[in-house]
Amino acid sequence: MKGLAKYKGHTGSLILRILVILCTVISIAVLAWLLIFILYKGIPNFNLGLFEWKYTSKNNSMMPAIINTITITVCALLVSIPLGVGSAIYLTEYSKRGSRLVKVIRMTTETLSGIPSIVYGLFGFLMFNETLGLGYSLLSGILTVALMVQPTIMRTSEEAILSVPDLYREGSFGLGAGRLRTVFRIVLPSAMPGIAAGIVLATGRIVGETAALIFTSGTSSNMAGLMDSGRTLAVHMYTLWNEGLDMEPAYATGVVLLVLVVLINAASNALAKRLSVKK
Repeated sequence: MKGLAKYKGHTGSLILRILVILCTVISIAVLAWLLIFILYKGIPNFNLGLFEWKYTSKNNSMMPAIINTITITVCALLVSIPLGVGSAIYLTEYSKRGSRLVKVIRMTTETLSGIPSIVYGLFGFLMFNETLGLGYSLLSGILTVALMVQPTIMRTSEEAILSVPDLYREGSFGLGAGRLRTVFRIVLPSAMPGIAAGIVLATGRIVGETAALIFTSGTSSNMAGLMDSGRTLAVHMYTLWNEGLDMEPAYATGVVLLVLVVLINAASNALAKRLSVKK
């Protein structure tokens, strides 16, 4: 009651605070219920057969899907990070600020960020599977999700670079450093925590993607090479759930997927904090 006393005579502020607190409580409650439900349904269904190297209809092993997930995620980031960060560097450091071209590129990038993943899947299927003749393969899926997450990496990297004070650049130029050295020695290290946050978002989207990968990399249950069809953890869980015959392994896969995302976020946050301290 003491905390609400300061809002006496400010009814609108009091109502707004109550609404904010209510929304926060509801969000936390929904998240907690979701986590408890996944863990309650999934943990009892774990067994050693789920982690065998070869998938069969009896063990429903998720190990091939785990390996495929790691392969697609790492390779897609290797493609999208240089393109996304490089584009952000050009827009912020080399192009004329406020130009129409920059505004058009930003608007286009934001539009691409909002396109549903299934549209990217259809594009990837027509472009990589059919036109380039890659067929259902991990490579086709890698290129598709790399295009899908590049706008996210590009926009977050651009905002992170723009947040670096111009005094840093002016000081570097005043000491005789060129633009390229200034960008890679001064600007990028200062913007690295923000860039890392964008990479985290992109990684989470790749790990949880299903629609785009079903159309491009396929749903084969085997451990795949770059030119072979293979499913990720999310596609594996969707396939088991869609068949309706193996619900228990689907719940267990959901737990592994949840743990994988949490570990990625925790590692990325730790890296971002370390980079911030070094800065």
